[in-house]
Amino acid sequence: MELAGIVGKPNVGKSTMFSAMTLAPIEIAN
Repeated sequence: MELAGIVGKPNVGKSTMFSAMTLAPIEIAN
């Protein structure tokens, strides 16, 4: 299993961008 993370400010669309790039469901957590 590959693990990747995007670091940045909260609530700026990182999970949306990540799920669009990977086509995988993402659990959104703050």
